[in-house]
Amino acid sequence: QVQLVESGGGLVQAGGSLRLSCAASGLTFSTYVMGWFRQAPGKEREFVAAITGSISITYYADSVKGRFTISRDNAKNTVYLQMNSLKPEDTAVYYCASKAYSGRLYYTSDYPYWGQGTQVTASS
Repeated sequence: QVQLVESGGGLVQAGGSLRLSCAASGLTFSTYVMGWFRQAPGKEREFVAAITGSISITYYADSVKGRFTISRDNAKNTVYLQMNSLKPEDTAVYYCASKAYSGRLYYTSDYPYWGQGTQVTASS
């Protein structure tokens, strides 16, 4: 079965950086779309970034464009989210997600597979 395991979360001061990783297994990783979502307390889970399979086209939420970078290493079955210039409003649990096909990318319902999440806290 598909398993996604996130790591790299933590506490950082505003303006700092973190890199999240998501290790995938049980899927043909290079063909899957990989996404990152986040959920702050009392809010709905929201799209952060996504990257397509073989040609690695990237997509970002407006709120993170220019600060966050999604990338993937198909040899390691791993997707990354480099987060720079973190703001207190970036504080949330960050989730890795995957889907077999392209098409719609921005909604939680688009992704059948999810990790357990990792907490990111940017303090002011």
